[in-house]
Amino acid sequence: MIPVMIFMSGCGQRAGEGDLAGNPFLEEYNTPFDVPPFDRIDDEHFLPAIKEGIRQHKEEIDALINNPEEPTFENTIVAYDQAGGLLRRVTPVFGGLRSAETNDRLQAIAREATPMLSAHNNSIRMNEDLFARIQSVYERRDELDLDREQMRLVEIYYRDFERSGAALPEEQREKLAELSERMSMVSLQLGENQLAETNAFQLKLETEEDLAGLPQSVRSAAAEAAENAGADALGIVTLHNPSWIPFLRYSERRDLREKVFTAYFMRGDNDNEHDNKDLFAELMQLRQKMSRMLGYDNYAEYFQAIQMAEKPENVYDFLYEIWEPSLALAKEEREQMQDIIVRKGGDYNLKPWDWWYYAEILREEQFDLQDSELQPYFPIENVREGNFLLANKLFGLTFEERPEVPVYHEEVEAFEVFDRDGSHLGILFIDPHPRPGKRGGAWCGTYRSGAYENGEKIHPIVTIVMNFSRPSGGKPALLTWDETTTYFHEFGHALHNFFADGRYRRTSRSVPRDFVELPSQMLENFAGHPDFMKEYALHYETGEPMPEELQQRMRNAEFFNQGFINTEYIAAAILDMDWHTAEHGDEIDVRAFEEESLNNMGLITEIKPRYRTTYFGHIFGTGYAAGYYVYRWAGVLDADAYQAFLESGDLFNQELAERFRKYILAENALWDGMDAYVQFRGREPEIEPFLRRSGLK
Repeated sequence: MIPVMIFMSGCGQRAGEGDLAGNPFLEEYNTPFDVPPFDRIDDEHFLPAIKEGIRQHKEEIDALINNPEEPTFENTIVAYDQAGGLLRRVTPVFGGLRSAETNDRLQAIAREATPMLSAHNNSIRMNEDLFARIQSVYERRDELDLDREQMRLVEIYYRDFERSGAALPEEQREKLAELSERMSMVSLQLGENQLAETNAFQLKLETEEDLAGLPQSVRSAAAEAAENAGADALGIVTLHNPSWIPFLRYSERRDLREKVFTAYFMRGDNDNEHDNKDLFAELMQLRQKMSRMLGYDNYAEYFQAIQMAEKPENVYDFLYEIWEPSLALAKEEREQMQDIIVRKGGDYNLKPWDWWYYAEILREEQFDLQDSELQPYFPIENVREGNFLLANKLFGLTFEERPEVPVYHEEVEAFEVFDRDGSHLGILFIDPHPRPGKRGGAWCGTYRSGAYENGEKIHPIVTIVMNFSRPSGGKPALLTWDETTTYFHEFGHALHNFFADGRYRRTSRSVPRDFVELPSQMLENFAGHPDFMKEYALHYETGEPMPEELQQRMRNAEFFNQGFINTEYIAAAILDMDWHTAEHGDEIDVRAFEEESLNNMGLITEIKPRYRTTYFGHIFGTGYAAGYYVYRWAGVLDADAYQAFLESGDLFNQELAERFRKYILAENALWDGMDAYVQFRGREPEIEPFLRRSGLK
């Protein structure tokens, strides 16, 4: 990648607060494909542009409300859908950089802008005059000769306003607005604390003894991390996944493994300036109050009322159906590892910081397989090209790198995406590696959503952001299998954004949260099929495909450690549900609540939930709160959908691919989640393929 324009955060003030002259958000971008001009955007541009965006949006809403004509679909629903253009320009860039390339100044701006934006959104969603116009159209919707998408648009907007409290008396609306504004600030602070805690830890590896057991690739990565950090050490271990996970997997130093793991699972729970316990307790109280004001017993009821699951009882039933066999399998795995400890002369019981280490030994003994054998076949460029190849084989897409497109960091790659007929489909940014300014995990977002504006198609600008292993020791970035499947996962979300084809903004990619992981997880299935792996899993030095013998060992180990994988995930999902269904009083002891939740579900002490409360970033915001279960719920859908391709005898069956694109990815404006799935599959999903794939049957 040779970027010609790089965004450097905080590189000098170009526009003072309140000064709109020269603010790139208020000018024509004049960039390739009208992408944000990251080379011209400075931190100080955001707040003035946000304030101006709020002002313009208010004017548009006032004009809509004061329209003397009778409310119609066009002058009310469409007008509302199209309003707020400047905010749609600014806030995705602001939010994207806050997640992928933040700094102290951006965080300070966020603390000022967040309550401002929350108050603005509340003033609209709780505006009784605006709601009255939308309600008027809603009540007459059957008389208006609306097509399917238009009908859904009316119904979804009416539901949005109801769920925001627009139908409540004024006094309650004001109270709800206060709760909403405080929740937004608490969520912001929780995320900032999590990032600070992650960046604060470094374990210095100062002697050869500290490096015992580490493969050369892990040593090289640790050494380069130390050099980049200016640390006087042979290497450092951080709490970013590409650092701490391989260290726990290979380090023979049990004391150091304990230090690293303890630092990881105690994030946000250290009684320091970045402690998250009190903040999270407040968030739970706020969500409970909000839910009850809106007529729900708890936040889980509020959230699941518009999901495929429909109600918390269904979520619990689903999770415990998977929990019981997962926990039983995890207990078997625990005993196998304890046997290894005894056999190797250890006089201690297995602990959470031992699991990764002994799982690696067990995998090598049972399947003669190590991650280090696989990684040479997954250099990051090959995995990227594998994603592009899969999109071509299924949907006919092609990709072309665009070095002239401005990016916000030198590591970011930009690609133009072409549809089967050669037409422009959108722009894809790929941001692969961890940095201090990037939050952990992997995600897909948009800098511009695809929709129509005044009848003209607006093509999306999509970004996938990861925290994958960096190049080290003179070798390219060699991904683990988990990182490889994560790449395919996020790319699946990107395809969903590219294909969504609604005419209106609100319905273009409107799917339930427990449906949205179907497109992403679907692609993970293809990543490991031997017929496809031979085309992209190529050795970084020789270019040779992975040998069949190694592929077979990889397939033999397919169900290895699935007890642990499923148990740690479901424990977090149940913990999330417990938080959002509980009766919370004025005092919440976060540690005690979490401990009681884990004890009640029967989690064994050797496994921690994938996310503890104080760093459970998925549920700090509203996206996955009371909804972390959705990955396994959608897993039932994607396993069943993939089974259709396998049963057809053609891995890249074009008829099935087109139906998947049409009903699952494109026509989100027309169908509810299960209706869309049935349109694709011809029936509702069966759970058997999911259980088999998870090693639970």
